[in-house]
Amino acid sequence: MYQQISIIGNLGQDPEMKYLPDGRPVTNFSVATNRRWKNNDGSEGEEVTWFRVACFGKLAETTNQYLEKGRQVMVVGRVKANAYIDREGEARASLDLIAAEVKFLGNGNGQHEAAPATEQEEENIPF
Repeated sequence: MYQQISIIGNLGQDPEMKYLPDGRPVTNFSVATNRRWKNNDGSEGEEVTWFRVACFGKLAETTNQYLEKGRQVMVVGRVKANAYIDREGEARASLDLIAAEVKFLGNGNGQHEAAPATEQEEENIPF
């Protein structure tokens, strides 16, 4: 079986790079995707979906160096859905995207493409 997702959106925060115990870099950031439409009554509707993104290795270093809050990106990778209970005791879910490729779009010095990531084991993902 195979899974791949592509999203285009804007960074909701500056990337944060950390290192795994074995020394490999990992960069995390969030991306907001928007969907807009017109309702039957003429009013506009909007839906925003947030994805948490993890990048590893060279891709982690490149995204940490060049991305910043508000930057538009296209992320290709695999998705992992996680359920959790928030501080108020409410059930929540997050969509985590393990990036295989990140393309830098708009709001930058031209277009850049980061190197592909290497596959990582899920238990090493520091969310």
